Amino acid sequence: MKTPANDRDHPESSGEQTVTMPAVPAVKEDFDSGAPRDAAEPADAEQAEQAEAEPAESEPAEAEAAAKADQAEDGGEDAEDAEDLPGEALQTLTTALNQLRESVINLRFGLELPGVEEARKAREEILAQLEDYVLPRVRVRTAPALIVVAGSTGAGKSTLVNTLAEKNVSRTGVRRPTTGVPVLVCHPDDRRWFAEGDLLAGLKRIEQPSRDAGSGSLVVVATEKLPQGVALLDTPDIDSVVEEHHDIAHRLLDAADLWIFVTTASRYADAPAWQLLRLARERAVRLAIVLSRVQPRARETVLKHFVRMLTEYGMGEVDRFVIEESKVTDGRLPDSEVTDLRMWLAELSVDEQRRALAVRQTLNGVLDSFRTRVPALAKHLESQVAFRAGLRKDVEAAYVTAASKVDAAARDGSLLRGEVLARWRDFAGSGDLLRTVHLRGRAQRQMPERLVAFRTALRVGLESLITSTATRASEEVAARWRRRSELGQTLVEGLDRPSEDLVRRANRAVTAWQEHVTELIRTEGVAKRSVSKVVSFDAESLALIFMVGLFGGSSDGVPQRLVKALLGAESLRGIAAKSMSDLRARIGMLFDEEAMRYVRVLDAAGIPDESAATRLYQATYNLEVSR
Repeated sequence: MKTPANDRDHPESSGEQTVTMPAVPAVKEDFDSGAPRDAAEPADAEQAEQAEAEPAESEPAEAEAAAKADQAEDGGEDAEDAEDLPGEALQTLTTALNQLRESVINLRFGLELPGVEEARKAREEILAQLEDYVLPRVRVRTAPALIVVAGSTGAGKSTLVNTLAEKNVSRTGVRRPTTGVPVLVCHPDDRRWFAEGDLLAGLKRIEQPSRDAGSGSLVVVATEKLPQGVALLDTPDIDSVVEEHHDIAHRLLDAADLWIFVTTASRYADAPAWQLLRLARERAVRLAIVLSRVQPRARETVLKHFVRMLTEYGMGEVDRFVIEESKVTDGRLPDSEVTDLRMWLAELSVDEQRRALAVRQTLNGVLDSFRTRVPALAKHLESQVAFRAGLRKDVEAAYVTAASKVDAAARDGSLLRGEVLARWRDFAGSGDLLRTVHLRGRAQRQMPERLVAFRTALRVGLESLITSTATRASEEVAARWRRRSELGQTLVEGLDRPSEDLVRRANRAVTAWQEHVTELIRTEGVAKRSVSKVVSFDAESLALIFMVGLFGGSSDGVPQRLVKALLGAESLRGIAAKSMSDLRARIGMLFDEEAMRYVRVLDAAGIPDESAATRLYQATYNLEVSR
């Protein structure tokens, strides 16, 4: 039974207008009695309500004229919006929507940060709504209106649809959930649009439900009992225990032009019901509410409370219908219980302007919602980019510090300690140091064993310096990532130590560097003219002596003085610069390879496109301009 809202108590808000049906006098119910009133004047309010009811029954022509006047006044501006856009404007809007779709479809949220599941779900919802509803509706605005019938478990949605269709199109029963496959009912003349059109194109059309049909299917049924221009869509429960049903229900809601929300006298105050109503309010969806299974003796009490809740929630002007507790026969209610709802559908059918306004209101609400929903995606993407950049910065900082430590140790003499220092002293004190320089013409002997041992000790010492510094760098990266979040702790698992082949690679790098220094001594270390006439030197031996001086070893300055005396200051400076530059490059390559382990982990988790957020903001702006 239709329960019109009281215009005096509840001024009509944008997009929520009271439906008037002058051809069939409405049975007045005190549905709005739950709205706040002046406690001192309850009788006056009732008298005023009765005074409003009498002219509606005795003077239908005047009521119809008033209704048309109200409609013209309230919907004048919206009526202009309901008209089809010019071809150029429509093309601009379609282009902006396609641009938004392309920006959303390529989004990837790879890092498991707080809120990522919500962001992924929001992306899927926006993409589905663009493809299932917005783009098809923009292309063909004159298509029939799709009215989704939604509600909680056991609210009687399928029974209501069967009654309105006068045909058992949707399965009913006490077993929950009952509706697993959505069912769309329409007039035969509208069937082609829903069976072959782009609306909800992702759902497979079938003629009747079967065991093999999942929630990815859509049953399309035609019946002449529904008026042309409107279609009803019976959805799975919004609070279904089956997650798949819950998801498809919300997808169908996003693809509908109007919502009929069905709840019961015992469950209208439940959280799922108000979550759906809140969503409808946020999206500015054209909405009607059916309160079913109302006991006649509790009718007044229930309605007062329900209307009070709606009014406080800012939805006091929503179209409302009441269905009393009735016997369900063969899956249907008595037809008298849905007379007013049937007339409401008929009015939408015959009044193209009213239907266009309702569709336009919902479409505008969806487009308006993109103003906040799309930037929210961009912000989460920015947080992904920022988090990944922070992790990369941790890696870079750790290995830059490690390279600096190796460079400092190579210059301050700390490398020439322990075994390296012992081997140097053994070599220098045995006389082998001076034997490496011999008078020209004297036969060159084999490299002394002490010099070979010193060369090995120097190589091992440099390798140890590199590997120990790399170990501290990996530990530092792991510590920093763990401090950032649980995700960092997960990502760095197994990366808190150097790679297993670092020692082998370090050995190869240091050996290659020693050979490079020897080659520099041989090719560029031309002895001073006054010295070269008298003595010659062994390049490998002199290269080792040069390395001692390069690493700041021997406090007595013997290596520096000896090499400088043989090669000259200018030649020595050139060789020293090239040697240190080559050593830094080789160590840098080692550390870069170590750092790449962390980069690969981040890449495997998903690389957020740093420009994607900008594209989302731009697409949102372009959409606003196109409207």
